[in-house]
Amino acid sequence: MLDISSRVRVHVETLPATQNDMGVCDAFEQYVPVGKPDAMNAPHPPKVAGINSPVPSPAHTVASVTAGTSPPSPANPHNAPGALLQDRLAGWVSDLTTLHELTERLVRASTLDEALQELLRAGAALVGARRGLVALEPADGFGPATTIGLGLGRADLGHMETVPRGSLPYGRILDGLPDVDDGIAEPDLFAEKGLDPRHREVAARLGYAASFALPLTTGAAGRLGAAAWLYDEPAEPSERQRHLVGLYARHAAEHLARLLELERTRACMATMAEELLPSRLPRVAGVRLAARHRTSPRGGGDWYDALPLPDAALGLAVGSVTGSGAGAVAAMGRLRASLRAYAVMEGEDPVAVLSDLELLLRLTEPARSATALFGYCEPALRRITLAGAGHSPPLLLGERRTEFVETSVSAPLGMLACWEAPSVEVQAEPGETVLLYTDGLLHRTGDPTDRAFARLHAAAASVPRALRRDPGAVADHVLRVVLPESAGTADSGEDVVLLAVRFE
Repeated sequence: MLDISSRVRVHVETLPATQNDMGVCDAFEQYVPVGKPDAMNAPHPPKVAGINSPVPSPAHTVASVTAGTSPPSPANPHNAPGALLQDRLAGWVSDLTTLHELTERLVRASTLDEALQELLRAGAALVGARRGLVALEPADGFGPATTIGLGLGRADLGHMETVPRGSLPYGRILDGLPDVDDGIAEPDLFAEKGLDPRHREVAARLGYAASFALPLTTGAAGRLGAAAWLYDEPAEPSERQRHLVGLYARHAAEHLARLLELERTRACMATMAEELLPSRLPRVAGVRLAARHRTSPRGGGDWYDALPLPDAALGLAVGSVTGSGAGAVAAMGRLRASLRAYAVMEGEDPVAVLSDLELLLRLTEPARSATALFGYCEPALRRITLAGAGHSPPLLLGERRTEFVETSVSAPLGMLACWEAPSVEVQAEPGETVLLYTDGLLHRTGDPTDRAFARLHAAAASVPRALRRDPGAVADHVLRVVLPESAGTADSGEDVVLLAVRFE
């Protein structure tokens, strides 16, 4: 039995296929190990184009075994068949372990951008390059199309886009050039006679002298794009490096295809949610409005609304439907449309509006509940009459005060057999702003409820005086301060809605 370190991790079910790929089965057929080999130690990685690659070199010595090889002797024990098999297995296990570690890192990438960056880093390590780029351009034409660089800034990528596409290796791959599955290598750009002058100029400007491009394809989705790595000096990947990066790219393409489909679904959900919300806010004398809406990646059911009502009044609403995904977004659209109808008929009585909405929800969607806040705004009087159902209280922001509006405690819609709660009035002063928001703004902070409310209050109080005349600037400042840097893009089921109403 081979004495292989326990640190080497090998999936048993992948051994037969990988053995065939790495050329180990022939070693088993020709040689039988004699005795117990020594511990396997992979040598230091080679230096390619002035870069120390972290990929260990294989320890097998296939080229040294020929028909004229002398028989094993005490002076030359490495000619023994057992030693050759040990060397081959050492190289195979080293390569397999490297691929396993790189693919483990890849599958931990939860977004398409993260996976593309990981693909570039791993590919650069496998081929011994320092810089590279990946161009995502799905063959089905449904996008998204993007180009991401490793060690290349946006200006560098812009320079490369000025090169005729057909003269770039990855451009020819994207154009569907046949017989490129093994990649396209340009070992010395400046020695090639037919190199495009613009390509030569850009390569000199960016300081690369060689490149290797590889297609990203899957059996189901077809060609997703192409990746290219750039060498600072004339060089090209060895046969072993090509083999390893090819295996990795095939696995990476499958993972990218799954993330691409997820990205498309998320974009579709976000578009559908945005289309169900107001395309623009009304202009009403006496008030200025601004709204901010951040859709969660999974698609939430938060909404806002502002609609003109008779007698120069204005109906204001924010709310949230339980759940996430397409069902929640569709339910949000139905609920918002119903609320608009009730507001037109009896908007001056917010309690009646929410009572009708609760009855509709209970009859048509008994498995769902929702929170809602509706306000009948009279701009000329700077007054809002509010009714809430399980919703967070509005926040009043002015020159001399920043305080939450005291509203009665009430259950969400659909939670009780019959909903009703008293309304409250908010009397604003000239220049004051009322902030209506959904619970997602509090939940995305990751803090307990009391601390989230305190953070929101502090954010509103810290709005600079120069920004308070613009409700949009107020909303942006509050979101920037309340939400952590990563909260706006976190994979959360919570939407964020913020509606700012400033009285002139």
